[in-house]
Amino acid sequence: MYTREFSQKPRKSVIRMDPDCAICHAPATLACDCEAKGLEVAVRQAESRMMQSIYNDIRSWVRAHAQDYILEYFRLLTERRKTAHTAHLDRITAHAYHYYHAPPHPNEIAAAQAQLKRGIDEDWQASVQRYPEVLEYFYSLVELTLPDDNEPAVKDPPLSALSGSRKAGRRANGGPGTVASGPSIAHHEREMRDLPLPRRTPPPLEPLRERRTPGPSSGRRTAYRPPQPPPPSTPYYPGY
Repeated sequence: MYTREFSQKPRKSVIRMDPDCAICHAPATLACDCEAKGLEVAVRQAESRMMQSIYNDIRSWVRAHAQDYILEYFRLLTERRKTAHTAHLDRITAHAYHYYHAPPHPNEIAAAQAQLKRGIDEDWQASVQRYPEVLEYFYSLVELTLPDDNEPAVKDPPLSALSGSRKAGRRANGGPGTVASGPSIAHHEREMRDLPLPRRTPPPLEPLRERRTPGPSSGRRTAYRPPQPPPPSTPYYPGY
C-alpha cells in the first residue's frame, strides 16, 4: 500500500511595519505619547477657530436674557415693597390724625423710609443671588445638535487625501450644522411679563456620544503598511 503524500502550502508571512512617531520619530516599540498630545493641541486649536464665535453668541444670548429676568424680578419685588410702604404710611397718618389730630411725627416717617430702603436692598440681594439658577435655566434652552454619522458630509468629507485638506466652510452640503437657539423673543417677552416664574430645575441635556480619537496604547501600534512591490525586471541581452 502506498502512503498518500499531502502537499502542504507554504504559509504567507505577514510583515509588520509599524511607522515611527510622526513627531519625535521614535520607534513604535517605545509607544511615546507625542502623537496623542499633538492631537489634543490640534483639537483645541480647531475648537478655538470654529467654535469660539458660537460660544460667544451663546454666552451673550444667555447673559442678556438672564439680566432681563433678574431686573424684571427685582422690579416686581420692589413694586410690592413700595405698595406695602404706602399702606404703612397711610396707617401711620390715620393713627396720628385719629389720636393726635396732627400729621405723624417726622421720626416715624424717617423710620418708615429706612425700613423701605432696607427692604429694597434685601430684594436686590435676593434677585442677584438667583443668577446661578437663572443662567443654568437659559443655558438649558440652548440646543446643540450633531450631524448624523450617515450623512454624506460626514461619511465623505470634502477633503483631499493627496493635496491636503481643502477648506470647505462650516457645512459643505448644506446639512444641519451646530445650532444655538432658544425660544422666540416675543414668546420670551410674554413670559417675562407674567413673572415671577416658578423655581424649577432645568431639564437635563440629552446625553451626547463622546467622539474621541484614542491615543497610542501601551503596546505596539497595529498600523500595517504592505511592502512595496519589487521594480520590474529589465531583460538583459549580452552583446554580440
